[in-house]
Amino acid sequence: MDYGDPQSVERMRADFDRQGAMSTMGITVSDITPGRVILEMPFNPAFSQHHGFIHAGTITSGMDSACGFAALTLMDAESEVLTVEFKCSFLAPARGQSFRFEGDVLKSGRTLTFTEGRAIALDGPQETVIATITATMMAVRGLKT
Repeated sequence: MDYGDPQSVERMRADFDRQGAMSTMGITVSDITPGRVILEMPFNPAFSQHHGFIHAGTITSGMDSACGFAALTLMDAESEVLTVEFKCSFLAPARGQSFRFEGDVLKSGRTLTFTEGRAIALDGPQETVIATITATMMAVRGLKT
């Protein structure tokens, strides 16, 4: 895959850095390649649910952002990305020392980009896929950021 815009990695990082939600949750960019973004988050009890697992909304936010920014890496310079729809499946409780959110582009189009992703709990050397997502992203032009 080729970048839609040669500056897309810098644009993606700048857009990511403006997100208060990602900063608040301690989610950071781990890796970016054309059509693929990996984010990471340490365990934080402030984002847990009543059983002590990371809340599904937090996991969903990480996967959605990984997929959205993966889509952005293939969009043209005039485009921003917005989520159109997604479906998440939770496979295991979100317990671990840290979490990785991977987003991959399946098909990039002029307006719609189809993505998939996963959330992985890391507990020492053990990695467990805890959730998956399929998401459709839309290229939006003329959006003021």
